[in-house]
Amino acid sequence: MPVPAEYQRASDDFYKYLVDARDIAGLWSTHVTYTMTQGVFQTFRRRLSTEDAIAFANVLPICLRALFVADWDTNEPQKSFEDREQMMREVKSLRGEHNFSTETAIRDVAAALRRHVDEKAFDRVLAKLPEGALDFWQI
Repeated sequence: MPVPAEYQRASDDFYKYLVDARDIAGLWSTHVTYTMTQGVFQTFRRRLSTEDAIAFANVLPICLRALFVADWDTNEPQKSFEDREQMMREVKSLRGEHNFSTETAIRDVAAALRRHVDEKAFDRVLAKLPEGALDFWQI
């Protein structure tokens, strides 16, 4: 069996996502966009069980899936979905001195991410996750 196309194109697809997210957020660098995306992913992941997080990760493109699970402390207590302002503070706390996430980072990442996933599969998974998950990814 040949290597699946999504693995062959993984780096190119990841960079396309970073450019989309950068442009949506009005940022100046894909490096800054990477940190913003990682902060949003970690904030969301902290509100899921391991089983739910894996289900969510499985609808992401390969490199975004890897970013979603990278540096995961599976012993960290699960949080509840809070108001957007509180979760945005959490996004910005990742590498605080070098985090230039926008005030709308969650929405910006959601808008870019939705361009790079199968939206029907994405929404189907979100509908099975805890209350607040679907709202988190609304644009």
